[in-house]
Amino acid sequence: MQERLALIGSWASLVAGFTGEHVGEPRLIITLVGPPLLHVDFKFVRASDFAEHIENPEVLWDRDGILAGALAQQPPATPALDLQWFEDRFWIWVHYGATKLGRGELFETIGFLNYLRETVLGPLAARRVGAMPRGVRHLETIAPEEACDLQATLCGYDRHEAGQALLAAVELYRRRSDAGGAIVERRHHAEKLTLQYLHDVIDQGH
Repeated sequence: MQERLALIGSWASLVAGFTGEHVGEPRLIITLVGPPLLHVDFKFVRASDFAEHIENPEVLWDRDGILAGALAQQPPATPALDLQWFEDRFWIWVHYGATKLGRGELFETIGFLNYLRETVLGPLAARRVGAMPRGVRHLETIAPEEACDLQATLCGYDRHEAGQALLAAVELYRRRSDAGGAIVERRHHAEKLTLQYLHDVIDQGH
């Protein structure tokens, strides 16, 4: 593991690289190789780590068939979204965003809206079309209608726009988390109080 960058440099023309702690994956090395410049991620894992996987990779080289054996232990399994996990957190998050809006911290509010898209709304949109939930990655391609709906959660550096974007995010969450018939214990009291607070914050800005 200490020789990862040196190993990569022996395989390709390494321009720059760093480890992936910022995405919670220290085994990952994120690189530029070239020229021509190409972004390549190298993940250093044990063969046994492939027993549980969400998709079948294309194996380019496999010494002694160890990797193929690990992959054959069980089929790929797409993790199901835990809608209760979202519901338990969503209204607390919305209150947090509303406090930022109320303080006039628009950069924070805009960043929070992006967090909601990445963490909640994007995965719910992917779920609707049976795609892998990966934030908002490829959403315009895999779920164009849902991606179009998400545009309402965008805003400029404007307090009124940010308030409307927060309301749009709430409406999208309500619609998408109700789809599919999953059994979820709704936090109705938290929802009611949070929305009252959000509307009060928005009205104060008028």
